[in-house]
Amino acid sequence: MKRMRNMKTVFAVVAAALLLVSGASMAQAAKKAPAQKNIILTTTTSTQDSGLLDVLIPNFEKKTGYFVKTIAVGSGQAMAMGRKGESDVMLVHSPDAEIKMVEEGFAVNRRLIMHNDFIIVGPAEDPVKIKGIKASADALKTIAAGNALFISRGDNSGTHAKEKALWKQTGIDPAGQRWYQETGLGMGQTLNVASEKKGYTLADRGTYLALKKNIALEILVEGDASLLNIYHVMEVPADKWPKVNGEGARAFADFMVSKEAQDVIKTFGVDKFGAPLFFPDAGKKVEDLGK
Repeated sequence: MKRMRNMKTVFAVVAAALLLVSGASMAQAAKKAPAQKNIILTTTTSTQDSGLLDVLIPNFEKKTGYFVKTIAVGSGQAMAMGRKGESDVMLVHSPDAEIKMVEEGFAVNRRLIMHNDFIIVGPAEDPVKIKGIKASADALKTIAAGNALFISRGDNSGTHAKEKALWKQTGIDPAGQRWYQETGLGMGQTLNVASEKKGYTLADRGTYLALKKNIALEILVEGDASLLNIYHVMEVPADKWPKVNGEGARAFADFMVSKEAQDVIKTFGVDKFGAPLFFPDAGKKVEDLGK
């Protein structure tokens, strides 16, 4: 009988311990569970078209319990939505516009995430022979002088902003020229149009490599320092827009600069292309990129 009483006591102690552990675990889970689970991410089409977000976002959602709704548009439109409080966090690549947005109080905690580069691509026959030209502005001058078809995104994206900056260097305004056509579309779609029409275009390397097998375009100009393509994450200020999920935005931004996410970025694309599509830069200075 005494043995049975001892066994009952042991069972009672074990059961109580299990209840305490279970209760602690439930309390911990409840503490970690986000109050507002949905996050709206506005971003450039290159992060989506390259496939990078298809890897990063599921990892983030599994780790945190948040659910990310991704709206992939040009950086200009992504930031315009942030200005209106229609997104919680932005992952974009239009540095001048980003800095202005922060200065005007429509974005906070701008942090460097990664970079790759822009390239000028075109048909293999290269009708005006820009292949091998070192300076991207000189390549654009050659395209303009030869009235060769150039396909622009024309969508106020980060890529479009870079393209306009390059044209400014040439002193040429291509708008309205018969050889200059704007798609108003994302990077992937613009590459498809350039391929179909056998035209030249400016693209980010990541999207080009991701779609290379399906388009008839080759890299003709690359390596110019002015073609650096830099991505930052920025949060929409919750004190300005009450509906903004400030905690979710911070959690996503923190994840993007974490070692876990940076390691994914470091190796993304290596298995398919023999080289990464992006280079992780969290904690670095912009002036040190590309060195």
